[in-house]
Amino acid sequence: MSFHLETERLRLRPWAGSDAERLRLLHAERGNGTPTAEHTGGLIAKQLRTTETTGIALLPIRLREDASSDGDAGGDFIGYCGLIVGRSTVDEPEIAYELFRQAHGHGYATEAARAVLAAAAATGRQRLWSTVRPGNTPSFRVLEKLGFERHHHTTDDTGEHVWLTRALP
Repeated sequence: MSFHLETERLRLRPWAGSDAERLRLLHAERGNGTPTAEHTGGLIAKQLRTTETTGIALLPIRLREDASSDGDAGGDFIGYCGLIVGRSTVDEPEIAYELFRQAHGHGYATEAARAVLAAAAATGRQRLWSTVRPGNTPSFRVLEKLGFERHHHTTDDTGEHVWLTRALP
């Protein structure tokens, strides 16, 4: 999967250590407290190691108009989007995304996810999955715009999940 994706308004690039503070703030918006800088730094390091092993990535999203001209870690970090193994497999990974609340309602999640779908299709993958909590209406809207269809429900120790899937060309 390509780890450098661009859309009309967004740049998706690999994680940098400088992303830890913004990721920490994004996770704090979940309402479960604010993780420590060490914790989010560890998450980024783990994500980078996982990317080396699996060839798929969860990528920070930055607005292009604020991004540095060389595509570095500059720009306004608004969230992340990419592929993860999650509850699925490397061959049929999950698409995942999360944006700051202030970035909701602008189509950024859909735009970033479209770029990730194209990158996944370019690897020859045949299908992607996504898992969403039942009350997350905005995520369902994004996935439905992208052609995902509801497949089944599961429950685990973190609660109920709706599974959606999409065949890739």
